[in-house]
Amino acid sequence: MIRSMPATAPVAVIFDWDNTLVDSWSCIHVSINITLEAMGQAPWTIDEAKQRVRRSMRDSFPILFGDRWEEARKIFYDHFAAHHMTDLTALPGAEALLQTLHELGIYAGVVSNKTGRFLREEVEALGWNRYFGRVVGATDATADKPAVDPVILALAPAGLTLDTLIRERTWFVGDADIDMQCAHAAGCLPVLVGNGDNCDFTDYPPGYRLDSCSALSTMVRQLVNPVASPHVSNDMVNKPVLVPCT
Repeated sequence: MIRSMPATAPVAVIFDWDNTLVDSWSCIHVSINITLEAMGQAPWTIDEAKQRVRRSMRDSFPILFGDRWEEARKIFYDHFAAHHMTDLTALPGAEALLQTLHELGIYAGVVSNKTGRFLREEVEALGWNRYFGRVVGATDATADKPAVDPVILALAPAGLTLDTLIRERTWFVGDADIDMQCAHAAGCLPVLVGNGDNCDFTDYPPGYRLDSCSALSTMVRQLVNPVASPHVSNDMVNKPVLVPCT
């Protein structure tokens, strides 16, 4: 059966970071191209960067740079550390969404493949620490997304484990196929925000797809209080609506 919304509101929502809540692609793109050129490789377009920069550095750089991956890591970090705060921008509706969850008592956390210290610097700079029970970045867990290890860490403050979470009430929100893969592995409801450009969702389809943080905020409020919000606008959920995964 096709449904336009989940049956119940979430008790916990885990978010991806880049391109889900914030835009820091300018700095990522420049940093990876500086690294590629220093290592004798051709630079990437911004679309290529968005497609290829999904896995954590410890998973992707050994493949890209072989035995010289640690040298490449230093080049990348030297530029990124100097510029990532300047280029950081919250996506439209992101903070309002987090405030909605906070007001409704819905737990929120972050699981990102951005290095943990940079990730937490960005969260703090935006003043969003109060919204998250735990912020988990690359290398914080024994394995990185799409492994379930960082999800376990992110959910722990909510008292949830992979054995006790209820799929329809524990959401993983992201913009890419790797996020949906992680959600499926953890047993969370996979929620895609955005167009999912250059992504292949064949093996790990999103359970629901929305076009923006604002649409997600509207949907959560509707689930919590359907009387106060008696209908969902047609532009809230992208069409065709996806069949919830079972």
